[in-house]
Amino acid sequence: MKFGGSSLADAAQVRKVGEIVKARRPSRPVVVCSAHKGITDALIVAAHRAATGDVSASEIVDKQRRIVADLDGDDALLSGLYKDLEDVLRGISLVREVSPRVLDFVQSFGERMSVRAVAHHLNRAEVRAEAFDAFDLGFITDAAFNEARPIEGYEARMRVAFADRVPEDTVPVITGFVGKTEDGAITTVGRNGSDFTASCFAAGLGAEECQIWTDTDGVMTADPRVVESARNIPAMSFAEAGELARYGGRVLHPSTLVPAVKADIPVRVLNTNRPQHPGTVITRAGRDNPDAFTSIAYKENQTVMTIESEGMLGQYGFLARVFDVVAKHEVDIDMVSTSEISVSMTTEGRRDLAPLVAALEPHGTVTVAGNKSLVCVVGRRIRSQTGVAAQVFTALANAGVNVEMISHGANNINLSLVVDDRQINAAVGSLHRALFG
Repeated sequence: MKFGGSSLADAAQVRKVGEIVKARRPSRPVVVCSAHKGITDALIVAAHRAATGDVSASEIVDKQRRIVADLDGDDALLSGLYKDLEDVLRGISLVREVSPRVLDFVQSFGERMSVRAVAHHLNRAEVRAEAFDAFDLGFITDAAFNEARPIEGYEARMRVAFADRVPEDTVPVITGFVGKTEDGAITTVGRNGSDFTASCFAAGLGAEECQIWTDTDGVMTADPRVVESARNIPAMSFAEAGELARYGGRVLHPSTLVPAVKADIPVRVLNTNRPQHPGTVITRAGRDNPDAFTSIAYKENQTVMTIESEGMLGQYGFLARVFDVVAKHEVDIDMVSTSEISVSMTTEGRRDLAPLVAALEPHGTVTVAGNKSLVCVVGRRIRSQTGVAAQVFTALANAGVNVEMISHGANNINLSLVVDDRQINAAVGSLHRALFG
């Protein structure tokens, strides 16, 4: 059972989590927690401020203290972690630098504080519980700071650690997002990575299912913040959920499903604020859906790079050379579209692409357009149903949305396109009305 930051935002939310866990106590739940909402962002800001000489952690500590106090906890519960955080910020201020390794260490305090607060509340609610750092229960990773992955054999490590350290009558409350290398350096698995942590523990322990508790009624047909009429999807396949996660679905982290898929463990997405709702169950096969469409996802702040070259005509190996350059610069590409003399690619818009552009210029004329959004329509029947493209482009035209790039492979279950960031609400809203009624 993984609970995210919004599910643990304050003491009232933690009490809801306590009731949910207590009701499922006979199933021997394993609880994985994110930091309280806003804490991770505040930790990142504090680390960078410390590099300028400002070592204050008061905003973070005060918020955490309020939550613990509201849960009838003693300040001594987390006093050691407060001191460790202040010490590391002072260390950053001395060297005036935040390395990836140090930033991961700073970010880890959010989850490490959160699980101790949640375990404290569960014990007060008469649920025997104990807080654990994930790395003490076998979650050992590589040293790719900020995007670490568990090393081979982590499943066996977890089983051994659980047998040695977790009593059968105790609910373990485990840090999401955080790992540790074999030589003892704390790592993180990427933002929103508590889902991934939960999926790894589910796979390692052979769980009945992996539950992702969030603030929506499962996976929705669109982002409910953009489309008020978005509705729950009762069931879907791993393939559909994976497409939605990669292309901006707001409920699942893109890497969440990998361990669950490999272990064939269902993933169920549920609402902390409406625990009686059945949510969405995600399995390898999914269930037959008579509709062509499953959901609409989107990612904002994307950049489109286009390389134009008459040298592409009749030349084999041109794309291989282009993507070799992209790989050397470690740029992740989401979407690709080609013509006889050009290739366009989308990537995350927040990083500096100038070095990549310079390296690509010997291959052709390179243009870069930012502030774009990637919109993805996902459905198992898209490739076999007549008129899908017509429905999509008619809906966008009716909303006055200009489509700047299109991608749809022969075997894909998604139709992807690029629009301007300013038109994303109009695009998603119009598509939802046309495709879901």
